[in-house]
Amino acid sequence: MRTYIKGAFGALAGLALAGCMSPTPPSGGSGGVERNLGGGEVTARTIALPSALPPMKAFSGTHISRPTRSNSLIAGDFIDLAFRLESGRQLPVLSRFEGPVTLRVAGGAPAYMASDLNRLMSRLRIEAGINIRQVPSNQTASINLQIVPKRELQRQVPHAACFVAPNVSSWGEYKAARGTGQMDWTQIRQRTRMSIFLPGGVSPQELRDCLHEEVAQALGPVNDLYRLHDSVFNDDNFHTVLTGFDMLILRAYYAPELKSGMSRGEVAARLPALLARLNPAGGGGAPRMTPPSPTAWKQAIVTALGHGNAMTRRQSAAKRAVAIAKQQGWNDTRMAFSLFAMGRLTLTRDSKNAFAAFREAERIYRARPETALQAAHMGVQLAAYSLSAGRAEEAVAIVNTHLGPVKRAENAALLATLLMIKAEALDHAGRGTEAQLVRLDSLGWARYGFGSNAQVGARLKEIAAISPG
Repeated sequence: MRTYIKGAFGALAGLALAGCMSPTPPSGGSGGVERNLGGGEVTARTIALPSALPPMKAFSGTHISRPTRSNSLIAGDFIDLAFRLESGRQLPVLSRFEGPVTLRVAGGAPAYMASDLNRLMSRLRIEAGINIRQVPSNQTASINLQIVPKRELQRQVPHAACFVAPNVSSWGEYKAARGTGQMDWTQIRQRTRMSIFLPGGVSPQELRDCLHEEVAQALGPVNDLYRLHDSVFNDDNFHTVLTGFDMLILRAYYAPELKSGMSRGEVAARLPALLARLNPAGGGGAPRMTPPSPTAWKQAIVTALGHGNAMTRRQSAAKRAVAIAKQQGWNDTRMAFSLFAMGRLTLTRDSKNAFAAFREAERIYRARPETALQAAHMGVQLAAYSLSAGRAEEAVAIVNTHLGPVKRAENAALLATLLMIKAEALDHAGRGTEAQLVRLDSLGWARYGFGSNAQVGARLKEIAAISPG
């Protein structure tokens, strides 16, 4: 299940600075006086959306990277992913589809989804070795994709952006079977029918992100682990398309050495030789199990992310998550994510410490090449802060540092946001011609990342309001 964590903290939700200043100027003028983070005043500027936007941009090639950790650690990750649900419940056996897998798309899907779905299916065949193909919408299929109006979907599952359900073929079947034993993952010995429910009326990127995570979960793991820095199977939602690690996990899931109904012990016994065959660079050895994240830390993160909670409670929970991470001696993605959450939630009250948290999170993420994408999410906050303070060249330098990883991760919304900040900084530095070209580039990516012209225009205005006059 893909959650709305990104809506709480990610670049898609708006810059952290938006909480400190009005996103639009006062009515009746082209600019207004806003208070910046240092307590002084800056003149906010706005920028009009062009009457004709450039064509939507989309990624055509995927950067494939192999996991860098040992196979013994990957084996431990596999076991935790395959034999546990997100709720913490244990799964007694491995379950997967046996034989060829078919997929159908029910009516009502937007035309632009076809290209992303075709690319995903091709990657699954090539990188994961899964025999999967699409069939016409009027045929029965192993996996059923259905678009559901966003409000209706969230009425049923409030915190889900999209989700997968077992043993049903339609939205109607899901609603009828919800809460019954038919939907119990712990009772499944072999997968035969799965349905994926996607939200209607969202941006092309949001739909693609849902496709990647939910198709992967329909085929394989239905668990998420915060410790995984290179995977969509992580509730921090930084990765939005399937990674090399994810494809290795799926390839192992469908390897001939494994089959549906195997116990945890049977799978663990076969994993060392299996992973050595699939990923020779990872070496051998028995599965090394990583201690689970403490329940108190996970509860603190869930509370911090929960939109239904009071802001003071969320802020306290984020600080508690940081404190627990320090007590655990973590210097990994869980510590960085805790700092990110605290920075986002305390920015309007304590901008100095909030940005210190962003910088520390960025330091942790930048220490490893594998977490360059996560560092870019910190970078967008830091670049916006530099822009608001009038340090245009610093903002440009920060943006340039992060563009490569964001492009490789195929995150158009984050890419568009970084480019918009860069364009504003170039304007502020008196480099208007460069700014115009960069802004034009950002709009093509924004159409894919944000969707409607109104959302693209809102992001432009938000960033223009950050820039000094």
